[in-house]
Amino acid sequence: MIIVDTHTHAGANWFEPVEMLVHQMHLNDVDKAVLIQHGRPEHGHYDHTYLFECLERFPGRFAVVVIVDLSALDSLGTLERHRENGAIGVRLTPSMRSPGNDPLAIWRKVDELGMLVSCMGSVNEFASDKFADIVKEFPNMPIIIEHLAGGGQSASFPGNGEGPEPPYTSFKKAMELSRFPNTYIKIHGLGEILNRPSALQKDFDHDFFGPLPPLVEMAKEGFGVRRMMWGSDYPPVSGREGYRNALAGARDHPAFDTLEEIEWVLGKTALEVIEFA
Repeated sequence: MIIVDTHTHAGANWFEPVEMLVHQMHLNDVDKAVLIQHGRPEHGHYDHTYLFECLERFPGRFAVVVIVDLSALDSLGTLERHRENGAIGVRLTPSMRSPGNDPLAIWRKVDELGMLVSCMGSVNEFASDKFADIVKEFPNMPIIIEHLAGGGQSASFPGNGEGPEPPYTSFKKAMELSRFPNTYIKIHGLGEILNRPSALQKDFDHDFFGPLPPLVEMAKEGFGVRRMMWGSDYPPVSGREGYRNALAGARDHPAFDTLEEIEWVLGKTALEVIEFA
């Protein structure tokens, strides 16, 4: 089975150097990974030199998703240069718009360059009709919804609340994005869905946290395993359940009934969508 980690971070100025990620991948038999530039697109780290160096140092091992400063005068030209350097996608939020006469200019440029969008946001942003209109506008552009559509309690987005609660009205609305064939969804570790228990058991398993909310099941019902992919969120995951347990949480999740389903979620979906140089 080829395992692809579709959501990792590495850097020289923040998080861990790429060697730490490579070590985790080696320990857990993970073959390839996507390096997502760290930070929110509207106030992140816009120098991608380190990530492109990772592509050169580890050929075929990594893919790079960039972020772009839309307030810069030549943001579209910058994205073109990132594509020339090997970037396969750009990280956007559902509400991101370009300044000027064409608010969708950045989305159009991604589509024109044959890139994908890795989309971060809250469950309410993903449930909005305005975002559905954008997805509909670009039917040939892969749009990968991060962090289980903002469904995690600790899902790296300060101020977005504690995640979906029964009856999961907004989350169900977000899952309706699956009606667009160009949409995909990332599932991460269980530590994004539930808080760490006050008393730890000896071994990590799906009873570790207690009853699981049916978020992965709802994602599977909407998207199907051929449009689901796993991403560890390394290294933030190290402060939750850890890399190994995040992988186990996806691989052993009761929502997945067969080895074939697990193979799609852990690698085959990603390999159909993501270019690895």
